[in-house]
Amino acid sequence: MTQKERRPSVYQRNALAPSLLAAAVLFLAPVLLSGSWSPVVLFVTSILAVIVGWFALQARQWWWLPVFATVAVIWNPVFPLPFEGPVWISAQPVAAVVFLVAGGLVKVKRV
Repeated sequence: MTQKERRPSVYQRNALAPSLLAAAVLFLAPVLLSGSWSPVVLFVTSILAVIVGWFALQARQWWWLPVFATVAVIWNPVFPLPFEGPVWISAQPVAAVVFLVAGGLVKVKRV
């Protein structure tokens, strides 16, 4: 029997792990925002938006920067914007999908 030789991937997706974490928090956000977890959701989302934006910059996919800068500002925990109601609740899964798409598309070539 011959073993199939495995070749390593040509690309690495550095933004995938933070994107998955942010998406999980944002999909749970409608439940978490009703309790005392609201600041945690804001901190996690804004910090991970900056991290994914940085990985997009490193991958030279600069078009993601305005998207994640906007997410970081809207979910900013230091100076929170007064969003609430159905629009704010529906913004959480939309941002989660944006994180997932970016996590899958932001990639750099391995050296």
